[in-house]
Amino acid sequence: MSEKKMSSSRKHHLKSLMLSIAKGLLEEEEREREEERERYMEENCPPVSMPRSMQELQELCRQIHHKIEVIDEERYDLDLKVNKSNKEIDDLKIKVQDLMGKFKKPVLRKVRMSADAMLKALLGSKHTVNMDLRANLKQVKKEVKEEDKQLRDVGDWRKNIEDKSDRKKMFDS
Repeated sequence: MSEKKMSSSRKHHLKSLMLSIAKGLLEEEEREREEERERYMEENCPPVSMPRSMQELQELCRQIHHKIEVIDEERYDLDLKVNKSNKEIDDLKIKVQDLMGKFKKPVLRKVRMSADAMLKALLGSKHTVNMDLRANLKQVKKEVKEEDKQLRDVGDWRKNIEDKSDRKKMFDS
């Protein structure tokens, strides 16, 4: 089908017609809102008569404070309901995303790190800590007493085994 272009006068007429309809609807809505407000004010806020005595003034203050407390309780309850509803909406959004499956969560890998690498990752590359403590150790020779020398000369088999194990450690490191 071929589409016919609307003339500018026709467009202008339709536009003004829509605007006049919208204006009527907005005015009606405003009137309804004003009537609703007046009904609410009559219901909850009767006309104030100026008190002439101290007791009447105190009674008026008590009534006003009571109404303030009631309104605060309603506001608090409504706030709780809104917060609860917002949490439910957020949960439902998360469920929808999970069901849609668009966003796949990355699989976590197991990573093996040495203590040095972990410290570098935590503290940054500036703070390097050397965890190789064996390299910093010095070899210590035991003091041998004269009695021990005599036993060694005699051939104490335990001493010979300790000496051999010491030599083996030296070659390993």
